[in-house]
Amino acid sequence: MAKIKLADIAQARSGDKGDGSNVGIFVHNQADYDWLREVLTPARVKEHFKAICFGDVVRYEAPNMLALNFILHDSLGGGGSESLKTDAQGKTHGLALLEMEIER
Repeated sequence: MAKIKLADIAQARSGDKGDGSNVGIFVHNQADYDWLREVLTPARVKEHFKAICFGDVVRYEAPNMLALNFILHDSLGGGGSESLKTDAQGKTHGLALLEMEIER
């Protein structure tokens, strides 16, 4: 097995959902999607974002789009105009998740 970054096989899109961020991860084929469903768990995403995500991480599957969507609750410091964070809308969270290394 070798370590890869999610960016090697996936793309991401992210944004705000109130005080939480929404991170979608997309792959290009069924084999990568099936593998990703097994290894990219809410617990693993929570660990990756432990410095900024203080709530639960919930995963939604979209197999018709070969995508996994994560909601990182309590990750934006109030969100939008309430937050003093530089990225109050969570736009960089997708790129941050693509930096995750996983054994493959």
